[in-house]
Amino acid sequence: MTDFRDPFDAIKDHPFDEALSQRYLVYALSTITARSLPDLRDGLKPVHRRLLWAMRLLRMEPGGASADILSANPARNTTAYKKCARVVGDVIGKYHPHGDASVYDAMVRLAQDFSLRTPLVDGQGNFGNIDGDNAAAMRYTEARLTQAAADLMAGLDEGTVDFRPTYNGEDEEPEVFPGLFPNLLANGASGIAVGMATSIPPHNVAELIDAANLLIDDPDADHAALMQIVRGPDFPTGGVLVDSPSIIAEAYATGRGAFRTRARWHKEDHGRGTWIAVVTEIPYQVQKSKLIEQIAALINDKKLPILADVRDESDAEIRIVIEPRARTVDDQLLMDSLFRLTDLENRFPLNLNVLDATHTPRVLGLKPLLVEWLQHQIDVLVRRARHRLDKIAARVELLDGYIIAYLNLDRVIEIIRTEDEPKEVMMAEFGLTDRQAEAILNMRLRSLRKLEEMELRREHGELLKERDELEKLVESPARQRTRLKKDLAALRKRYGPDTDLGRRRTLVEEAAPAREIPLEAMIEREPITVILSERGWIRAMSGHRDLAAADTLKFKEGDGPQFAFHAYTTDKLLLATSTGRVFTLSSDKLPGGRGFGDPVRSLVDMDNEGAIVALMPARPGGELLLASSDGRGFIAATSDIMAETRKGKQVVNVRAGARLAVVHPVPAEADSVAVIGENRKLLVFAITEMPRMARGQGVQLQRYRDGGLSDAIAFRLADGLTWAMGGDSGRTRNETDMTPWKVARGAAGRMPPNGFPRDNRF
Repeated sequence: MTDFRDPFDAIKDHPFDEALSQRYLVYALSTITARSLPDLRDGLKPVHRRLLWAMRLLRMEPGGASADILSANPARNTTAYKKCARVVGDVIGKYHPHGDASVYDAMVRLAQDFSLRTPLVDGQGNFGNIDGDNAAAMRYTEARLTQAAADLMAGLDEGTVDFRPTYNGEDEEPEVFPGLFPNLLANGASGIAVGMATSIPPHNVAELIDAANLLIDDPDADHAALMQIVRGPDFPTGGVLVDSPSIIAEAYATGRGAFRTRARWHKEDHGRGTWIAVVTEIPYQVQKSKLIEQIAALINDKKLPILADVRDESDAEIRIVIEPRARTVDDQLLMDSLFRLTDLENRFPLNLNVLDATHTPRVLGLKPLLVEWLQHQIDVLVRRARHRLDKIAARVELLDGYIIAYLNLDRVIEIIRTEDEPKEVMMAEFGLTDRQAEAILNMRLRSLRKLEEMELRREHGELLKERDELEKLVESPARQRTRLKKDLAALRKRYGPDTDLGRRRTLVEEAAPAREIPLEAMIEREPITVILSERGWIRAMSGHRDLAAADTLKFKEGDGPQFAFHAYTTDKLLLATSTGRVFTLSSDKLPGGRGFGDPVRSLVDMDNEGAIVALMPARPGGELLLASSDGRGFIAATSDIMAETRKGKQVVNVRAGARLAVVHPVPAEADSVAVIGENRKLLVFAITEMPRMARGQGVQLQRYRDGGLSDAIAFRLADGLTWAMGGDSGRTRNETDMTPWKVARGAAGRMPPNGFPRDNRF
């Protein structure tokens, strides 16, 4: 009878938050332990381990591979490349049930010599480049293992590690690779899990082996001793590590930090004072094409005026040519600017977050990490020795049986010829085991020659000697350390600093952080004459022109000069309006002298309410006397009122009905202030009575019954006041005795000396 069961009967009530948290926890643990974090022992994530394992089973050995991974049948040993698609198919079909694109991307990275310090896959075809171009499709590319991969997998057939079933239970895969190659630090790793991440830079193999030897000889060696050997990361793309030794040591001590790396460059002289900067190595994981785009953007956006051009002349070697704007540009200044503004200098994070032998994520310093890796290698060494002891015991058992057979050869032959069950008879007569008797019965007749007996006795003796050595090795930690050092020494010869693969590529040279370069240092200093018309049209003419001839220049009809002064292209200009707002202009960005110039309102966000009352160069370290028409004012430092945006900065808070009337520089030697009102009353007081402010209304400088402030000036009292006489005589008058007008600030003042200008201007 058919069972019509209601599917809703299988539904169970469960709190949603609890169900969600349980499922998310399972996902998080899976991401951490089986996807994103590398294993401390071999430095691999599962996808990388499965890729190398599949390539090993496909017999994609390197040229000159170690005998450990080769077949017992020499005829099958080959170094030919095989299609990557075949590897990816095996991996996703047998070991790693994920997308083929992600698996192939992982395989491509293992083959890129600019991503891995010591590649584990030897690729043939297009595997991408440092410009950021993608690899060719996996149906086109071919690969095989490298010697480093062979060293990493050495010992897999010797019982050194445990195997586990694959995801479908049809096959087995190793839990970890046993090889002596220190892949975790040698090639580094990066990954983002749930709630944690890892970032490990590549290192120099020879330095890691030397550090490991130090810990074998002296387990109590301190961190400082290790840092004398491990100088820092050794990136495959070279570059220069510019952090101080203390910063590097602190990062390795805690397992967290960051390393500041710069491109390597040199200066090429092209004669007659011309030169170019040539970049030959760039920081790790920086795409060359994007780096050049960054530099080109600086040129297009005019953010680095001293830079003229950038060219990519790279072939097999990187060659980025940087051309300065002029021969007078300082090369160090140009490169410091590029280090600050582009990825020619970047920071690579260090986060030594790895899975230990118990699959627990931990952040370790350099010494604990090396100690645990050495413990893993000791365990591998002991397991290999015990596995070999088991093989020797099995072989010695057979050899003992063969030797007994040779000593009693005639009787053995008689038993085999006459007995119906020769196996049981031999076991009873000679005390043989089942395996020994079976082996004797399976012997070939040609093995009965005398020479074979001598060979068996020689092999028996050698195996007994090897067994004694292995038993001593298993029982003696000192022998284990000695054997590990011997194996490490053999590995170091292959990756030593005198080899092309082992030579240190990243230079370690401490350098100061990229300095903040002032804009004027980037601009070629050239003299200009700045002219602002009455209607607000501004221009900068080359050279220091005759200011008296400004009236003869071309202006729009009904327009004329308002301000004209000498400056340099490196100067900043201060433009003040009657509303009390101050704007900052860059002299090098002013329109040229041809034509009428440009409206100054197009250069800054100035409203139409205020009139321009002052335009002058901003002198570093200088001060300005600011006063409004109602007689209030203060002194402000030039650096405090300079604006960084087009909107300017509100400096003087003018009261209703008043306006900013005076903006004058304060001479360095000034000790007094003179103020004159529209009522023609003059007042002089000490400059110490003036407040120094960055913004505000200021204090009352002079009191008025009618009218307001006309002008104010800072001067040295001993020099007195000087003004031009009327008419075209060109004579000036100097009044040195200002005692009659010197009173306290805020007074009404008295009439000025005879001959003072009728416009009430100093």
